[in-house]
Amino acid sequence: MSCRCVQNERRGIGGIFFDDMNDRDPEELLAFATDCAAAVVPAYIPLINKRKDMEFTPEQKEWQQLRRGRYVEFNLVYDRGTTFGLKTGGRIESILMSLPLTSRWEYDQKPEPGSREEELLNACIEPPESWFD
Repeated sequence: MSCRCVQNERRGIGGIFFDDMNDRDPEELLAFATDCAAAVVPAYIPLINKRKDMEFTPEQKEWQQLRRGRYVEFNLVYDRGTTFGLKTGGRIESILMSLPLTSRWEYDQKPEPGSREEELLNACIEPPESWFD
């Protein structure tokens, strides 16, 4: 997978960039996308059920807002679909509606050493392991 970096961080861990699969047979891609879509709900519902009642601290909420800020940066600066839409006169509302409602930015923000936030950030900086080898 190519590096889609913002401030030396990857957008996330894992994921599928379908625009990197242009050399594949359309029927193969449709079957792949269908299988992926069918897996979302069975994988996601247990996560929601496990975590929906968890409490969080104001510091954790602040961290979430900072991560959302990185997502916004990625979408507006690097995402090929977003930049294509903005450069070709697409409807701004349609292009930007995937952005989070709230986010946050701080200059040179770094998580506390040894924290779970630092562990997550390090996972987004280090080259990802190949899950296919």
